Amino acid sequence: METAQILPHLNAALNAAATLLLLAGRLAIRSGDRDRHRRIMLAALGVSAVFLASYLLYHATAPIFVFRGQGWIRPVYYALLIGHVVLAVLNVPMILLTVRHALRGDFDRHRRLARWTWAVWLTVSVSGVIVYALLYHLYV
Repeated sequence: METAQILPHLNAALNAAATLLLLAGRLAIRSGDRDRHRRIMLAALGVSAVFLASYLLYHATAPIFVFRGQGWIRPVYYALLIGHVVLAVLNVPMILLTVRHALRGDFDRHRRLARWTWAVWLTVSVSGVIVYALLYHLYV
């Protein structure tokens, strides 16, 4: 099996894992367990970094996979895809800045930015799985 055939499935699994880690990280901090929150969020960061590397490798080596859906789903898919890509690009610096504040112990700034970063990151992870499902499973 070629890389171009494997990576979309790996990327979706990584996005799904990031989603679960983001939810678990949120639960950990809401319960007051900062140490568990830190470990989970660093795992989410790691999973997302592997995803980004895999995603870039895929798009550098694979042919363009065209969405085959027709009718009402087509504009829905492209709106979802555009929103996903725009938020993903914006989210990278947000994540890095949020992590930087935490590592420096500036938890007031970390907390203020993390509320937004977490919501965008979760949206990107979930929408990535939806885009994958539409592209590779529902409209093939």
